[in-house]
Amino acid sequence: MRIVLIADTFLPLRSSGAVQLRDLSREFSRQGYFLSILLPAPNQSEPWKLEEFDGAQVLRLKAPRTKDIDYVRRTLAELVMPFAMLRNFRKSPLAMECWDGIVWYSPSIFHGPLVSALKKLSGCKSYLVIRDIFPEWAVDMELMERGLPYRFFDAIARYQYSVADIIGVQTPGNRRYFSAWLEKPGRRLEVLQNWLDQPVQKPCSIRVNETTLAGRRVFVYAGNMGVAQGMGILLDLAEKLHSRIDVGFLFVGRGSDLDRLKEMAQLRQLDNVEFFDEIAPDEIPDLYAQCDAGVVALDPRHKSHNIPGKFLTYMQSGLPVLANINAGNDLAEMIRNECVGQVCECNQVDELLLLAEKLLDQIETNSSLSARCIALFEREFTVKNTVKQIVEALSANDASQS
Repeated sequence: MRIVLIADTFLPLRSSGAVQLRDLSREFSRQGYFLSILLPAPNQSEPWKLEEFDGAQVLRLKAPRTKDIDYVRRTLAELVMPFAMLRNFRKSPLAMECWDGIVWYSPSIFHGPLVSALKKLSGCKSYLVIRDIFPEWAVDMELMERGLPYRFFDAIARYQYSVADIIGVQTPGNRRYFSAWLEKPGRRLEVLQNWLDQPVQKPCSIRVNETTLAGRRVFVYAGNMGVAQGMGILLDLAEKLHSRIDVGFLFVGRGSDLDRLKEMAQLRQLDNVEFFDEIAPDEIPDLYAQCDAGVVALDPRHKSHNIPGKFLTYMQSGLPVLANINAGNDLAEMIRNECVGQVCECNQVDELLLLAEKLLDQIETNSSLSARCIALFEREFTVKNTVKQIVEALSANDASQS
């Protein structure tokens, strides 16, 4: 089976999406599928560049820059991106390639025109892996009103959905966004859990025992620190726990809120908090081996359901979690049902404090806590299961609701 994977992030980027797609591509190759990966390449001078990556062929196509620029320029660049990729694809050695299935990853919401063209070329089904229901989450976060910009992005997103034969959402709670889409016969909606491969473990450049957190129980947060995470409450929690010299907080990553969080910690003189820059994904297991619990944070204004990639990395490493997330998120039910940590849905620091202290007690007294985390990961989040599910959906004779 020949499969093409389309995305806007991949190695050498270190984002959670890039790591997920790296793992997905490796597993497709391990299971014997012939995989091609199409990616935009903004810093590339030539129209196309063909590379090999762990058994897959990676075609990088020159396209406008869409990362780390202002919103207006980013929107225009993303609008142009699929057409630039298609133009340069037609100049590449893969221009006449035919595939048995197309898989694409959202975000971005702008790949629809490229996917549509490749579907016509190959006459095959397409599977949309949607991790980010935009622009709905931007409205929830009050970053956007339901005006003209919203209608523009919503039209782009709906066009993307119209190109898909199968859509894989993160959790059951996200099904409601696609009830109208499902009305057209032959479409299939299913829950496709997030996934991770087993990492290649490398020594971590961060040594907790060489920081002010040495000898403490450490809550670690590794990942993006932006508006969508709502991380201010975590510093409020660190301040509440400041008198406990046995507890500390370690924040590792990048994001639009990072400088603000550092400044807040400094102003409050929180010597139980340390910040480090983003590290390579393969260093994560060694980092977590030095910590005691993982932290998940989602802004309470979210209404969609989200199981962040960092939650998977915590489970994979046997770290129980302390989560502060939006009310009703499917993740809360999972954490409670699986007994893998504590979760706050009210966004109140006093409640989060009680849960943090409860989790610290569990870490001290419950020897099976780590094993439950690992068991949950093995059952729900392995990339082997993900590839099997995608291939079965693409191979089915008739797409139907699942």
